[in-house]
Amino acid sequence: MSVASIPAVHGLLPLALVTHLGLALAMAVFVGLAFEGVYKRDRSAPPGGIRTFPLLTLLGELLYLIGAPSLAPFLAGLGAVAIWLYAHARGYYEREGTPPTLIVPAVSLLTYAFGPVAVTQPSWVLVAAAVAVVLLVESRAALHQLAQRVSGDEVYTLGKFLILVGIILPLVPDHPVVSWTPITPLQVWLALVAVSSLSYLSYLLQRYVPSSGALTPSILGGAYSSTATTVVLARAQREAGAERPELTVGMIVATAIMYLRIDAVVALFNRPLALMLLPPSLGLFALTAAIAAVLWWRRAPSAGQGAAKLPVANPLQLLAATTFAGLFVAVALASTWVRASFGRPGVYGLAAISGVTDIDPFVLNLAQGSVAGMSLGSLAAAILIAASSNNVLKAVYAVTFGGWKVCRKPAMALLAVAIVGVAIALLY
Repeated sequence: MSVASIPAVHGLLPLALVTHLGLALAMAVFVGLAFEGVYKRDRSAPPGGIRTFPLLTLLGELLYLIGAPSLAPFLAGLGAVAIWLYAHARGYYEREGTPPTLIVPAVSLLTYAFGPVAVTQPSWVLVAAAVAVVLLVESRAALHQLAQRVSGDEVYTLGKFLILVGIILPLVPDHPVVSWTPITPLQVWLALVAVSSLSYLSYLLQRYVPSSGALTPSILGGAYSSTATTVVLARAQREAGAERPELTVGMIVATAIMYLRIDAVVALFNRPLALMLLPPSLGLFALTAAIAAVLWWRRAPSAGQGAAKLPVANPLQLLAATTFAGLFVAVALASTWVRASFGRPGVYGLAAISGVTDIDPFVLNLAQGSVAGMSLGSLAAAILIAASSNNVLKAVYAVTFGGWKVCRKPAMALLAVAIVGVAIALLY
C-alpha cells in the first residue's frame, strides 16, 4: 500500500498527523525537562518528568484518534489518569502527613491533553500552552515571593481595575444621552479607563520595581500626575531645609514626562491629532529635559544624590473615578457651549482655566471630538495652552509648598516652559 492510499485520520494526511504527533511529544519533553529541573532536586520528588509526560501525551492522542468522533476512549483514559493521580496524592498524604502539591496533577492533565490539541488546533496553541506551563513551573520561587509581597489590598485593587475594564466598559452605551454634547457614555468611560490604566501602571512600577537612580521616582510620578509629584517634591524640599538637586530637578523632569503622557493619551483616541501634537510635545519635552539636565550637571559636587521618596497612592479609588467622570462630562458640556458662544478664543480660554484643575478631562474631550468645527491645529493649540496653564499652577505650587528660597529654580523653569508652550500654540 502506498503512502498516498492511506486514508486521512481526523482530516489529517499521514505526514501531517506524524508532524502533529511529533510536535506534541516534543512539547511534552520540553515540559518534562522543566519539571525535572525544578522538582527532581527535592528529596521526595513527585512523579512526572521527561518520560512520564510524553507517555501521557502519547496516550491521550492515541485514545483520541481511535475513538474519533466519540470522545469515550479519551475520557476513559482521562479517568484512569485521574485515579492514578488520586492514588499518588493519597499515598503522599499518608506518608508525609501534608497535602501534596497540585502541580503534579495539573501538569499531568495538561500534557495528557497535548495530543488532541495538536490534532485539532493550530500549532501555535500547543506551543503557547507548553511555554506557559514551563514558565509557571520554572518561576515557582519568584511567583511565591511575589505572592508574599503583594498584599490583599493590591489584589482588591486589581479586581477593581478588571471591573472597570472587563465588566463595565462593554456594558456602557455608545450613543449620546443628551443633545447638549456629542460625547457618549462609552467615550467617558474609555477616557477614564485610559487615564486609570496609565496611572495604575505607573503606580505598580513605583511600588514593586526597584528604583535605580535619583530621578526614577520623578519620571514615574510624571506619568502618574506631574502636579501631584510637584507638590510632594516641593514639600520634601521644605522639610529638607536646603535645596536638594534630586528634588529640584525631579519637579522639572515630571513636567517633561507630562508632555509625552499627554500625546500618548491623545493617540489612543485621535491619531491625527496626536501626530499634529507630536512635534511641539517632543520639542517641549526636549526643552524641559535640557533644563533639568543643566541643573543636574551644575549641582554641587557634595550634594546628595539619593532617590526622591514619593508616596505611592492607589489611583483606582471610587471617589477619584467619580470625580474624573464628573469633570469629563462638565468639560464636555462647557466646551460645546463655549465653542458655540465664543468660538475658538473661548475654547482657548477654557483651556487656560482647565489647566488649573485637571487637564486630562479637557484634553480627552478634545481628542474624542466634543468640540466640533475646529481644525487639528486649533485643537493642538488648545491642548498646549492647557498644559502651559498647568505649568503655571505647578510653579505656584512649588513656591507655595516648598518656599521661594529652595524652589525658585523649578518654579522659574516651569514658567519659562509655559511661556514657550503658549508661544508655540499661537503659531497654529
